[in-house]
Amino acid sequence: MTSPETRRIGGFDVLRTGTDELIALLRRRRDARQPTELLFANTNFVVGCHAFAAALHAPETLIVNDGIGVDLASWMLHGERFAENLNGTDFTPRLLRSLDRPTRVFLCGARPEAVAATAAAWRDMPNVRIVGTADGYDGMADGEALLRRLREAAPDILLVALGDPRQARWIVSERGRHGVPLVVAVGALFDFVSGRVPRAPAWVRRLRLEWLYRLGQEPRRLIRRYSVDLVAFFAHCRRTHRADGHALDR
Repeated sequence: MTSPETRRIGGFDVLRTGTDELIALLRRRRDARQPTELLFANTNFVVGCHAFAAALHAPETLIVNDGIGVDLASWMLHGERFAENLNGTDFTPRLLRSLDRPTRVFLCGARPEAVAATAAAWRDMPNVRIVGTADGYDGMADGEALLRRLREAAPDILLVALGDPRQARWIVSERGRHGVPLVVAVGALFDFVSGRVPRAPAWVRRLRLEWLYRLGQEPRRLIRRYSVDLVAFFAHCRRTHRADGHALDR
């Protein structure tokens, strides 16, 4: 199978792709029975997952760009932005709506009320069969019990909503133990689907300004992410780019 083109950002190989192309790639990997982990690289992911980056350089792992920070880092390092912003919140429902055969889906993570509401919202989606849920608290407290549930439910897709770096670390640590062909890291998706956290209007998302909307909604929680942590992210990207043996492409 031909490997898609990637762009190196912060020590990670990020796919240069769009929604339709990514869905087609996932179908090809499914049909080839190739296990897949789909991760979305935003600034938290790049900095928080750096400590175990080697485990994410694996044949199973696909990493795509998520958010304005990674987009600007691409412009800073390579002189070119990504053609499309991909994130678990928008992409995952598109993926589920595109399913061309009945598909077993297990939801894992988030608050109990959020994961339950998401499961209820998706039960009538064509070709989606919700075969289990486990919230990110009591539902995941016993890791071995969760793995047994996953093996018994035998889902085709596992959605993990823990936020980064926790969800990426969980996916890596349980690789090969649950038997699920496609694992997707979806961040705050269940909070948005359940209505617990409001989404930015569509026009704001098209302008790639959802981060600003979220900052306005939760300033105390997010102010550091979009200030101090963002500066640290860009510094990290420059440092790893040079460590990879590159001068800035611009």
